[in-house]
Amino acid sequence: MPKGYITTAEAAQLTGYNARHIQRLVREKKIKGIKWGIQWQVDRASLLAYVRTAEKHGAKRGPKTSA
Repeated sequence: MPKGYITTAEAAQLTGYNARHIQRLVREKKIKGIKWGIQWQVDRASLLAYVRTAEKHGAKRGPKTSA
């Protein structure tokens, strides 16, 4: 695995996002990532930068709940 990259499962634990959402962020080029073998790998620094920006704009992490 390239240095500084984590799996989407590790990224999900770190951020509270769903692993599929993280894969979508990579495909949309909102965060850096590569496919390493059969697994997606995410650049940890770009993921954390995205989370900080999203939170600054009011985005919330974690599962959605009904009110």
